[in-house]
Amino acid sequence: MTKPMIACIGMNSQADCDANLQIAATAIDVAKGQGAELVVLPENVASMGRQHATAQRFDELSSHFAHLASKHQLYVLAGTLPCPYRPDGSVINDGRLRQASLLFAPDGSQVARYDKIHLFRATVADNQGGYDEAQTFEAGTQTVTAHLELDHTTVMLGMMVCFDLRFPALAQRLRQSGANLLSAPSAFTYQTGEVYWRLLLQARAIDSQCLVIGSAQGGKHIIPTPINDTQHHLTDIDTNMSTTTCSTIRHTWGHSTITDSRGQILTMDNTSFDDWQNGENSHHKRDFSVITAVFDDEQQHQNRVDLPIFECHRLA
Repeated sequence: MTKPMIACIGMNSQADCDANLQIAATAIDVAKGQGAELVVLPENVASMGRQHATAQRFDELSSHFAHLASKHQLYVLAGTLPCPYRPDGSVINDGRLRQASLLFAPDGSQVARYDKIHLFRATVADNQGGYDEAQTFEAGTQTVTAHLELDHTTVMLGMMVCFDLRFPALAQRLRQSGANLLSAPSAFTYQTGEVYWRLLLQARAIDSQCLVIGSAQGGKHIIPTPINDTQHHLTDIDTNMSTTTCSTIRHTWGHSTITDSRGQILTMDNTSFDDWQNGENSHHKRDFSVITAVFDDEQQHQNRVDLPIFECHRLA
């Protein structure tokens, strides 16, 4: 019996939402051609910055990715999209958004939505300096798993986003809910990614004995910023405040990676920082990457039998 193929997409999303959508569509087409049944896109897939402006198009963007899933007859996890309302439809009264990760089935239906629980807050030695996602986003409150039918194999996907990788309890909770796979669309800063990205993916795989899919933003992102926006929050960059803008530059680590349940790296994208488009629109540089790996459920099952850590665990 053949094993299901999973694709992990890396991108260099800029502020132009429509251009990013076109790149994502091309990447999904390439992944389908390589036999993928599940495609995972990165965090901030539709736009780096301009989150409120992008959120106004949330329903349109959701329909776009639903169409791509139906067109290619595969599962599409649309990284993250900024959403102005909670999963129950209620509007967030203080004007913040949710960072929503949506999963679409091959028939185009939305089968799951996960709102990022752990919001990034850190001081980083880069152009940004400080990050506080809670300025723009409201934290999600619910863990989410979803059943997928991949190559006649039923699997359970546990959904995470970026900074969630720092918290082993979430990965363990998802495993206890039946997860075989964990998705982690991300946009790690260059500095934090260089030190922690691979280690965190491997650690969460070992903690949960799940295959972990880390799709990543990489390269330089040029984000138009209103000149009267003195805060320069990571995710709160819009054009609503002023028609006169400067640019905020953000660097992300990239290196999309798929890690098996033993913490072994199955495949990693090695596109260097300088090889991304980086807003230059060069034909010699990359605006997306595709890596693939086979999910071996039998090997994962044997690993869990040989090392039954969840039967031995005493503190959870």
